[in-house]
Amino acid sequence: MKTPCVALTLCVALTAHGTEKEALREELEALKARIAQLEKKLNDDGQPDMVEEELDEVRTAYEADQALEPETQSVSQDRIDVGGAVRFQYSFEDYVPANRDRAGDLDLDTIRINFDGRIADVLLSAELRYYQYMEVVHHAWVGYQFDKHWQGQVGITKVPFGVLPYNSHNFFFDTGYYVGLEDDYDAGAKLLYENGPWDIRLAFFKNDELGGVDGYVSDRSDRYSYDIVGERGPAEGAFAAPSRRLGEGNTIVGRLAHTWENTDGDSTELGLSLLRGEIYDVDGSAGDYRAGAVHINGNYGRWNLQLQAARYEYDLDTGAERLAVGAYAFFDTIPAEAELYTANLAYNLPVDWGPVTDLTFYSDNSLLTGKSAGLDDTTMNILGVAVAAGGLYTYFDLVSAENQPFIGGTLGANSGERNTRFNVNVGYYF
Repeated sequence: MKTPCVALTLCVALTAHGTEKEALREELEALKARIAQLEKKLNDDGQPDMVEEELDEVRTAYEADQALEPETQSVSQDRIDVGGAVRFQYSFEDYVPANRDRAGDLDLDTIRINFDGRIADVLLSAELRYYQYMEVVHHAWVGYQFDKHWQGQVGITKVPFGVLPYNSHNFFFDTGYYVGLEDDYDAGAKLLYENGPWDIRLAFFKNDELGGVDGYVSDRSDRYSYDIVGERGPAEGAFAAPSRRLGEGNTIVGRLAHTWENTDGDSTELGLSLLRGEIYDVDGSAGDYRAGAVHINGNYGRWNLQLQAARYEYDLDTGAERLAVGAYAFFDTIPAEAELYTANLAYNLPVDWGPVTDLTFYSDNSLLTGKSAGLDDTTMNILGVAVAAGGLYTYFDLVSAENQPFIGGTLGANSGERNTRFNVNVGYYF
């Protein structure tokens, strides 16, 4: 017979265990409901990529909680979901006379295929993209959910920097994308921690997604993410192949964010990001680089506000003030150092217009200033609306910019002209 003290202790323990078990079941039900909402939102709401990313995170949390509940431990969670998208694009560019004469052009933009899921306890996410001019791996990683708060990823995974998942609402991102500070993917390992209002992400990237300076690829410009690929000599053109090859390596990244919420469901995220890495040529070390950013990402009713200030610097042993980058099957040029400021505002409006269920209006603004080599500022404003209609998601963007890639300019030269592009990107997501 147990003593009263032991019996009381056992009773308290059993009560606590029952309470924890009930709380776990309630959390499972809440996560299950959120998954259903997000699956519906893929067809009814804006930014399909953003919804897919949150859906993946909620599914992962749900599976982690299931693993903690005894009744579900024997149930197999093996599943790989296959999805993708097909996108077409119309563009009218006032800086290309032939395009103006034709009243614009319509082209195939992207065909992509996605794989997301888990086998046993191993998570998987990968995306392949086909363009008319290249085929690339967008990302490819395997991971493990240690518990409901901690997750690890290894492979080609997103660099955790600034506003996530995107510091923009439009099709072209913000200017930070073109210097590798938005939606960048590299090869390495990442650790994610989420608990209540706290979001902490730590990562180590061995090199870029193409294997670094001596990766086994035929063309180092065939990539989705912008990365350093070479030094730009004084006499080299902005779009020429670099005479000296360079690559990023051994990069450490940290991102800390805290979110405040009120009873109305409004939220404000304040975050800090820091990055530091090495630069290598084919013979060894060639310098280092660093970047930092502070950001605010606020959701207030139907409004979304994104504010970010960032600075980056590449310090090469030669003192070069311009660097070559590669992406989308061509080389371009960026300043070795600069400051970046972005201010974006969006308004989401649910509608019931036949198949159209959602409109997102936005004004995204970027300024790249304080450039090395005496380069002029880059400015960009994008006014647009994103339209959701079933599996179709369409961006209507009016872009006005100076010294901006894909808008008649480059970050690494002075054009002295402000250009305009009207762009319509139609995508079917499945």
